[in-house]
Amino acid sequence: MAHRDTTRSSGGPTGWTVFAGVILIMLGFLNFFWGLAGILEDENLLVGGDGVLFLDVTAWGWASLIIGAIQVLVGLGLFVTEEWARWAAVVFVALGAIGQIGIVTAFPIWSLIVILLSVLVIYNLTARWEELGLPEPAPRRPAERQP
Repeated sequence: MAHRDTTRSSGGPTGWTVFAGVILIMLGFLNFFWGLAGILEDENLLVGGDGVLFLDVTAWGWASLIIGAIQVLVGLGLFVTEEWARWAAVVFVALGAIGQIGIVTAFPIWSLIVILLSVLVIYNLTARWEELGLPEPAPRRPAERQP
């Protein structure tokens, strides 16, 4: 019967860190390729209930492309258990989700998928803060009283 080795130190990422890293890299590639599509095909024709709407998404495309590339790099940082990667992941995933709010009326299903994946990554990185296998900050010592 095999027993789990609890004496070894946590040198690599835990399962939750790997999960968050994989989802973040997926999300980064989705944002990157959406941004690339927005840059290359900058004039999209949308037909709505009020008629035809021409929308130029070049600026959104550039922002999404840059955020997507950063998200991929930060996801790789999670694999090597860097503390900065956790904070950067939360920030850039939140920025990506906020950016999707701007195009939710044009691409509702796409935006909903990206926002849900973003919430999943943020939850995973914040709710399981101690369990991620990343170095924990040193505990504070109480200040000594002077007589």
